[in-house]
Amino acid sequence: MAKKNIIVIGGGASGLMAAGVAATNGARVILLEKMKTPARKIRITGKGRCNITNTAPLVDFIAHFGKSGRFLRQAFAQFFSSELITFLEGQGLKIGFERGGRVFPADGDAPLVARLLIDWVKDVGVELRTDVSVVDLLIKNDRVAGVVCNNNKKLYADAVILATGGASYPRTGSTGDGYRLAQSAGHTIVATRPALVPLRTAEKVVNGLAGLQLKNVNARLFINGKRKTQAFGELSFTKHGLSGPIILTLSSLVVDALRSKAQVAVILDLKPALDDAKLEARLQRDLKKRPHDPMNSFLRGLLPQELIPVCLDYAQVDLDMTAVMLPAQARKKIRHWLKNFRFEITGYGSLDEAIVTAGGVKTAEIDPCTMESKKSKGLHIVGELLDIQADTGGYNLQAAFSTGWVAGKAVCR
Repeated sequence: MAKKNIIVIGGGASGLMAAGVAATNGARVILLEKMKTPARKIRITGKGRCNITNTAPLVDFIAHFGKSGRFLRQAFAQFFSSELITFLEGQGLKIGFERGGRVFPADGDAPLVARLLIDWVKDVGVELRTDVSVVDLLIKNDRVAGVVCNNNKKLYADAVILATGGASYPRTGSTGDGYRLAQSAGHTIVATRPALVPLRTAEKVVNGLAGLQLKNVNARLFINGKRKTQAFGELSFTKHGLSGPIILTLSSLVVDALRSKAQVAVILDLKPALDDAKLEARLQRDLKKRPHDPMNSFLRGLLPQELIPVCLDYAQVDLDMTAVMLPAQARKKIRHWLKNFRFEITGYGSLDEAIVTAGGVKTAEIDPCTMESKKSKGLHIVGELLDIQADTGGYNLQAAFSTGWVAGKAVCR
């Protein structure tokens, strides 16, 4: 049987996986990458540490994708986290496991993951062509026949795998080209917007808190005054607002709410382990131990130094007031602020700042077992181009690898 000719567009996680799997299964594969070097986004993911996947059970894993998770069930059934870990270990990568089921390279080296994947596709016979972008798909009678490159050169193929990524981090090459190509093949594009992105707030107090990181805090999200959800963990302040894992987790809901003109607030509980009664007891105990401490010093056991002036300003208490002089009403305000540090959310970061892109190719138009288009035969669409997105923790990268693996396998059948 003659070898199938396969073209893969895009050299990110899903594209490299698709290309390598197709070549391993006997196809003649050309991988086209618009940048000088493939896998540029892999090199910076997870703050340069590369959160590869997560060890959460399948049901929990899918839940992190919300409504879009159902589409991924078939792909995960074929290639999931355990298979990915085994594959990467087979390429020589030492794996490390961290809190929350997160899986990283043992030495936290994201560029190493990129190099191993590139070496692998070359070893299995993929022809890697860099500095080549695709400007159009060749489609005849609702079947893809190849691509037109930026040098106007046409390349023909039995199947094309579209793996150009979303529109986040455009400096890595993810500039949304794939949406236009998918549309030309008849696909519907669900409105794209930033996901896993920092939030902007109305409060100017954040300017003085930029760089401060908090651990073990709880963030409650309110939309039009109604509590929607919450997230527990780490948070950081930026010059314009809030960021960190728990904020990124909430951000997709926030983005959609703000786009619909809803009012959005995030309320922080800085002491989630203490209810009001226990927090009051803690304050009373500290007052007895250190009655003559100025409030600026008295609160250091409860708060980072940067937050003390913010707390005391809310309670209308002077920094130099001694603890013994603290009125009961002011103590009540301090207790309330510690459990209800409120921020009005006015905006969110751009796609340049987003970890992933929400929206994309409508999944109802894709066969979940093969990633093949229902609009154009022979066209397979994978990775972040699809309207699938999860919160942080390695879920999105696993989806890219899994959909790429499925497509690479399917084009050889």
